[in-house]
Amino acid sequence: MMEAACGTPPRIRVAVQYEDFDPGVEEACLHDDDHRIGGCGCFVGRVRADNGDDPLLALTLEHYPGMTEKALTALAGQAVTRWQLLGVTLIHRIGRLQPGERIVLVLTASAHRQAALTACEFLIDALKTDAPFWKCEERRRSKQWVDAKTSDANARSRWGQHD
Repeated sequence: MMEAACGTPPRIRVAVQYEDFDPGVEEACLHDDDHRIGGCGCFVGRVRADNGDDPLLALTLEHYPGMTEKALTALAGQAVTRWQLLGVTLIHRIGRLQPGERIVLVLTASAHRQAALTACEFLIDALKTDAPFWKCEERRRSKQWVDAKTSDANARSRWGQHD
């Protein structure tokens, strides 16, 4: 088992769920009176609308149960090891989501802010390429699966090799 500073195992929470989440509640649970934590990094991703001629109505996310959670746990473990985090929360929603709805939460906790912020950024980039999710865009005139983006691969590559 990985250990954070002072020999205490880091708190890692991974969830793949249909239900919405409350970032404030999740941050409070991650912190949970651990006074070693000096900083938390937080990212809340939402389904983004676009204003093209065929606007996005909804985004449906599918996953491979078991494999997806394992991949997210591995990413959290990489972040804990690399930045000596005291905790990580990764929540990713699945199902049909409309523009404006929350889709992903990344929380990181460490003794110092820089480690928490950097690890949060790493996890955001890694989720886009390393987590097995499939996205289908539903538009007024079309419905299509979303291909991987070169920009996501480029963002992930700046962190070095996959562990």
